[in-house]
Amino acid sequence: MVSLKQRFATPGIVVAPGIYDGLSAMLVEQSGFEAAYLSGASICYTRFGFPDIGLVSVSEAIDTLAAIRERATIPVIVDIDTGFGNALNVQRTIRGFERAGASAVQIEDQVTPKRCGHLKDKALIPKAEMVGKIKAALDARVGDMALICRTDAIAVEGFDKALARADAYAAAGADMIFVEAPPSADHLAQVAKRYAGKVPVMANMVEGGKTPILSGEELDKLGYKLVIFPGGTVRALAFALQDYFQSLKAHGTTTPWRNRMLDFAGINKLIDTDGFLARGKSFDGGS
Repeated sequence: MVSLKQRFATPGIVVAPGIYDGLSAMLVEQSGFEAAYLSGASICYTRFGFPDIGLVSVSEAIDTLAAIRERATIPVIVDIDTGFGNALNVQRTIRGFERAGASAVQIEDQVTPKRCGHLKDKALIPKAEMVGKIKAALDARVGDMALICRTDAIAVEGFDKALARADAYAAAGADMIFVEAPPSADHLAQVAKRYAGKVPVMANMVEGGKTPILSGEELDKLGYKLVIFPGGTVRALAFALQDYFQSLKAHGTTTPWRNRMLDFAGINKLIDTDGFLARGKSFDGGS
């Protein structure tokens, strides 16, 4: 199987929808996407009902990935926030996610606890400290898991200093650069142009966030190798569930929603219940 590091060196952009559990990962895989993005924000939203302000622990995130790997074989890019601590913490984090089956991890230069890259009042660690964490991550890595290095500096220090940080992270050995929250299409283009032929770059599309939404095709033309839609899955789910619960409360039945939901047979077909039962039966008794 081609690794994500190898895939990023080939033509075309990888479009990675956000996931948060085994079912969402399975649906992304069935839909034919090349990769999925395990969003830290989406774990916060779905598992705990928390905002994305650094409240999920490293073990909770690793457990989530391990559960996903029970069901999906698609490459998974994992948001590991700040690495969950200092350089030594980063090394443990890298080893844990590598063992759990991450195809790539994304680490950022915010302080701990971090907050969503499209929220206000972010704070950064010094550039040199982040370089040290990158080197620690690379030292801990034993396989072909890609290391994506993100800077949140645009909102804190401005665009030029964000690029200077990204330059340092690329020089430290990042497999991919992620400059978070460019405020315009022109800024997106400048990032892609700066690293063309040097290191792959990724973009983050957040509905209602600080960056204009461009399609995968548009970002591909700019030179991006990866685009994530990290929270779109959860936002679509939350929107649908609000409507579903309002309908159930109003009508006392799911009947008005039946053409917008799977029935009992449909969900069992989707998750392959018959296949699981058949595999279990194959171990029963035989000679």
